[in-house]
Amino acid sequence: MTFNPKKVTHLHKNTDPNSGSNAYVTTSEVLQIAERNAKIEGDFLNFGNPVLDSEHNSSAVVGLKNFYEFTGFANVTGGNLLMVLIGLVFIFLAIRYDYEPLLLIPIGTGIIIGNIPMFQAVDFNLKLGIYEPGSVMNILYSGVVNGWYPPLIFLGIGAMTDFSSLISNPRLMVLGAAAQVGIFATFLGALWLGFAPPEAGAIGIIGGADGPTAIFLSSKLANGMNVMANGETVKNLIGPIAIAAYSYMALVPVIQPPIINLLTTKKERKIKMKPPRAVTRLEKIIFPIVGLLLTAYISPTALPLLGMLFFGNLLKESTVTNRLADTASNALINTITILLGVTVGASTQADVFLTADSIMIFGLGAASFIVATAGGVIFAKIMNFFSPKDRPINPMIGAAGVSAVPDSARVVQNMGLQNDPSNHLLMHAMAPNVSGVIGSAVGAGILLSFLM
Repeated sequence: MTFNPKKVTHLHKNTDPNSGSNAYVTTSEVLQIAERNAKIEGDFLNFGNPVLDSEHNSSAVVGLKNFYEFTGFANVTGGNLLMVLIGLVFIFLAIRYDYEPLLLIPIGTGIIIGNIPMFQAVDFNLKLGIYEPGSVMNILYSGVVNGWYPPLIFLGIGAMTDFSSLISNPRLMVLGAAAQVGIFATFLGALWLGFAPPEAGAIGIIGGADGPTAIFLSSKLANGMNVMANGETVKNLIGPIAIAAYSYMALVPVIQPPIINLLTTKKERKIKMKPPRAVTRLEKIIFPIVGLLLTAYISPTALPLLGMLFFGNLLKESTVTNRLADTASNALINTITILLGVTVGASTQADVFLTADSIMIFGLGAASFIVATAGGVIFAKIMNFFSPKDRPINPMIGAAGVSAVPDSARVVQNMGLQNDPSNHLLMHAMAPNVSGVIGSAVGAGILLSFLM
């Protein structure tokens, strides 16, 4: 057999850090196929090579074989099945134990969607998978890769958050800053494990227990496209980092209580704090403006997050833009949460997600969450030691310095009631909790300015 030259087009992933597109880069080649000899033996065409040998079948049989090749049964791997199981576990935890169901159900479903096995071949694009340019999932995933879902999430968070507890007792803001020690401890740990500095910075933000911030920073630093000074391309770690961050956020009620009990005494857990003072409407309006100016001047690179956070809060507290505040805190944030959860989950395709790096990221995430919680509690104990006797601080509220709002504050409230049914700590814990949101965004901006 002889073959005519054939012009073919090859598709390559776009790794240009200055390109805003994630479409394939194409190269063309004229393919020359050598002459081949074969023998016809009944219904077989024998080339003397099992790879090339072929059998004549009826059209119906050929159609069935083609159909089977495109089914999940023909393409499934052990990794796909493991990831589907993980997705089911996420859904089970959300429904059975009410662990962050608004996050875990979309993410769990996305994990299942992303690990439905499909036919894949070189230079072949079914436009189904999240990593295939032109697919619906790939288009939706651009909000993660390009980092524009997180600012919209922060807009909704700002429109839902009441900063009164922080305004009434601003000294508690330092607890939100203290808990961010987990970010920088994890950054150093990731460097020690061999991750490149931009990758380590993206991993470190898991210590802030803030999913949107983790996605925002990893989309900038560990997106699989940026080229470092040594010529190496950073790894794409968005999926593992996002899943780790949201997983530990969901497990706040499981992780934090043992750490709090370990670091505090029963007497300390029973400490009652003075009720916060009433905050005026003027203070509530001024706070987001002043907060934006202060934090943005400290860390301008965090402006996409902090700007939207304080903008959303101003919509709420001004009381003259209720329609906008309602949209931001309900329809908008709910829509983005769905899209973010499903696409982040779908990005955990087994061949991309099941790596040694992912395991190390999950280990670092657990350590960072423990360090962040401990840092907040220990600093609260120090503050209590130096506080006036008539204004004590319950060290448990330091654990709320991580930015898992409002779950960490609820953990503190529940533990306070367990130790003393009359000890209500929710409003006090909300102060370090919301300052933790600001602190993690500032921390992300600092890392971004150093590592970009």
